[in-house]
Amino acid sequence: MPQRTLQDWSKHVLALCLGILGVMNVVYAGDANLIMVNGKIATVDERFTITQAIAIKDQQILATGSNQAMRKLAAPNARVIDLGGRTVIPGLIDNHSHWVRAAEHNELRFDGVVSRGYAIKRLTQRIAETPHGHWIAVLGGWSEEQFRDDPRGFPLAELDQIAPNHPVVIQSIYQHTYLNTAALKAAGIDANTSNPNGGTIEKDAQGQLTGVIRGAGGVAFVAAKVPMFESEAWLANTQKLVQSLNAMGITAWGDAGGRGMDERHYLPYETLAKDNRLNARVFWTTIRQPASPAQVDQVLKEIQTLKPYQGNAYFNHIGWGESVYSPVTTQLLRKGGNTKPEDISQMARVIRALADRGFYLNSHVEMEPVIDVFLDQYEALSREKPIQGLRWSFSHLDQVTTVQLERMKRLGMTAMIHSRPLIQGVLMHKVHGEAAWDMPPFRRVQDSGIVWGLGSDATAVTTSNPFYTLAFAITGRAIGGHLVNRQSISREQALIAHTRNNAQILFHEHSLGSIAPGKFADLLVLDRDYLTVPAPQIQEIKPLLTMVGGRVVHAAAPFKALQ
Repeated sequence: MPQRTLQDWSKHVLALCLGILGVMNVVYAGDANLIMVNGKIATVDERFTITQAIAIKDQQILATGSNQAMRKLAAPNARVIDLGGRTVIPGLIDNHSHWVRAAEHNELRFDGVVSRGYAIKRLTQRIAETPHGHWIAVLGGWSEEQFRDDPRGFPLAELDQIAPNHPVVIQSIYQHTYLNTAALKAAGIDANTSNPNGGTIEKDAQGQLTGVIRGAGGVAFVAAKVPMFESEAWLANTQKLVQSLNAMGITAWGDAGGRGMDERHYLPYETLAKDNRLNARVFWTTIRQPASPAQVDQVLKEIQTLKPYQGNAYFNHIGWGESVYSPVTTQLLRKGGNTKPEDISQMARVIRALADRGFYLNSHVEMEPVIDVFLDQYEALSREKPIQGLRWSFSHLDQVTTVQLERMKRLGMTAMIHSRPLIQGVLMHKVHGEAAWDMPPFRRVQDSGIVWGLGSDATAVTTSNPFYTLAFAITGRAIGGHLVNRQSISREQALIAHTRNNAQILFHEHSLGSIAPGKFADLLVLDRDYLTVPAPQIQEIKPLLTMVGGRVVHAAAPFKALQ
């Protein structure tokens, strides 16, 4: 046993006394207005404590402990919820997604659908519910490889038969889009339409449209044709989206924005937060995608005007991301990346401006050579202006090495790792071969000791459901069952990465991420035990109750009456 100095013992005794006083203050306060008892509560604190009960006062956790101890904390009119032995975990936090922009549309989603037949059924149902002439759009979040019964897309003739009176657009990741005749006509696309930049309008041997438009540029071309809802509908769309995320177990997320976004996209969230009606916490970063030195000039001017952290615990701007300079951005389904000095120098202008202002930066980078280039620039900058206190992060890092992780740690950086192989894993193996088994390298990142978190990068490139993300990190299996990753981690490690670590990455480690006294009461009651259920069933877990700030925002039987 190591020797303690007198100073060490003094600190130890003082901490013990303060701890006892703190417990006494809680135990005899008797002011909890909600008690949850008879549960298996995974607090996900530093010791990963499992306990029976929780006491909540208003928005915050008052204490955790035994049923008897927590009942003593109840105010006279406190509500008591009997958990019936069910497992409770902290609310799941996604560190990097693109949900804010979803307010533009009332999308149909194929997230987690493993049967093409069921996808057709859902499409048919949506058509029946939608007035003639209104668009029906699936804007990513699925790929053909996830269908177990029939791994193919949606031919023009089939879509025309199902939807003769509705324009239908079904986008697969950022690879290609299927359109029916009504959508082609409404979008003004015919056999004479020129191919968009970075895309191809596919034609058959006779020169007739097949209804498929390929390439990332083609996908963007089609997506721009889908009419957005009027801005008045965005508030309702936002509430519907947040409700669906609450039902999946999401209580907070970091939003990385997207192409063409502006203040309109954030206004519904700001409005709901001001009215205390936003049922999830949204921490967002400004996204700009400059593609030329002139555009960088404009970005540098904007950076001088930014004032992050003017929001609240439900909606707040935290910094800058994710594409620092568009020509340098890497792509998951492409090898290598752009390392041209002239483009790297433009990227360096942006990161220097952000460091000068003391702003947080999250950068999208995936491939090993480009990660090295980014780190070279960050290290050079840090020698002049240390960035260790800014908590800069990299997103995705699908090919990050042990050496690169050590370099990141020295810079005080964090890592965001995502579940895109859930629907792209088979395609990744076609592009990257054997290297795809380690993309992303969950275990390598975990073993490095860097602070890292799990997220999705939803909506277009993967499913939004966090239990699919957890299951993938644990089993390495994509939607549809294909084994695509051999870097699996434990259930405890995955849960910490999706809760406590993400709270730290998003600057809220003191208020979110674990079920602990003083933190917000953001938690989930699950329909099965995450810690013991067979690993393949983790993706099937559903919250029976979701709570954000002590408020029930989603409830299913037997807790339905609580909402």
